[in-house]
Amino acid sequence: MMSVSDVKLETFINSDLLETADKLALSFDQAKPFRHVVLDNFLNQDFCAAICDQFPVFQDAHAMNENKQVGLKATREKVRTLGGAFRNMDDLMRQPEFLNLVGKITGIEDLHYDPYYFGGGTHENREGQDLDPHIDFNFHPVTRQHRRLNLIIYLNDAWEEEWGGALQLHRDPYREPADDEIVTVAPLMNRCVIFETTEHSWHGFERISLPDTEKDRSRKSFAVYYYTDTRPENEAAGEHSTVYVERHLPDRFRPGLQLSADDVGEIKRLLSRRDQHLQRLYRNIRELHGRINSSTVKSAGNDDAQSRPSEVNTDLNSASRMIKVLRQRVEELESSTSWRITAPIRAVKRLFSGRG
Repeated sequence: MMSVSDVKLETFINSDLLETADKLALSFDQAKPFRHVVLDNFLNQDFCAAICDQFPVFQDAHAMNENKQVGLKATREKVRTLGGAFRNMDDLMRQPEFLNLVGKITGIEDLHYDPYYFGGGTHENREGQDLDPHIDFNFHPVTRQHRRLNLIIYLNDAWEEEWGGALQLHRDPYREPADDEIVTVAPLMNRCVIFETTEHSWHGFERISLPDTEKDRSRKSFAVYYYTDTRPENEAAGEHSTVYVERHLPDRFRPGLQLSADDVGEIKRLLSRRDQHLQRLYRNIRELHGRINSSTVKSAGNDDAQSRPSEVNTDLNSASRMIKVLRQRVEELESSTSWRITAPIRAVKRLFSGRG
C-alpha cells in the first residue's frame, strides 16, 4: 500500500468530506452540548477494511488501568508498529492537507498532530467496560501545547444500541441525567467523531453489556488528539489532568426497591470505582506533601539552595497548588449528590464484602 504522502487525500478518506467541508463546519459550530461533528463512511472502504484486519489482538500488557491493574481496556500508542495500514493511517493523521481539512471543519487553525499518541492510538474495550464522564488533560505532557481536538474513528461492525458502549456528550454530568443535556453517538463501523476539548467538553461512554451470543465482541476505535501552540484567552485554564465525574445511581434506585443480585453488583461497581478514584487522589496528595517536605529539608540544609530561594519557592508553590486542586476534587467526590445518596448503600457493600 502506498504512503498517504504520495497520493491524493481522497484515496484514503471519503471524497465527499472535501466537497462538504463548509457545511460540516457549520454543523460543528452549531452542535450541542458542545462543538462536534459526526462523519459517517469516513475512510475509504478498502482502507478501513485494512485497518480492521491489522487491528492488534487484546493483550494484558497493554490493558493496565490507572490503578496498575489489568483492566478491560487495551491501548496501543505505537501505531506504526501495527502494520502497513496503520503506518498509512499515521501518515494521514499528520498530512498537511488533512490537517487543513480538519482545521476548516472545526475553525481551529495551525493544528499540530501528536506523534506520541499520548492517550490515543488503538483502543479496545471489552464486556463490562465503561468510561465515566470526564474532561481531558489540557496540556501535552511533552510539547506543552494546548489540547484542542479529539478525533475518534470507530471500527465496530453491526453494533446494536442495547449493547451500550455509545459515546455520550454531556452538558453537565454533575447534574442528574434528567437535568443534563446528553447527545449519544453509536460506535458504528467507519464513523468518525471530531469534538473540541475544553473545560466543558464532558464525554464518556455507557457500560458495554453484550448478549450471551456476542460475548466475544469488543468495542474498537482509533484516536488521535490535536494541539495548538496557543488558545483563546477565554478558554484558558490552569493545567490539569483528566477530570472524572462519577456516574449517578440509575433511576430505578428509589425508596422501596428490593435489591436484586444485579442491583447489588451495580452498586458495588459504582462504589468501587469511586473508592479507587479517592484512593488515587489521596495518594497524589501524599506524594505532593512529600515533595514539599523534601524541598523544605533541602532548602534548610543546603547552602547553595539558600542562594536560589526562588527555585525552591516555585517548586513549593507548584506542589501546594496541586494539593489544593486534588483536595477540591476529593471534596467534590465525597460531597456529590450521588455520594450522599449512596451513603446507606455503602452499608450494603460492607455487609456483602464481609466487613460488617
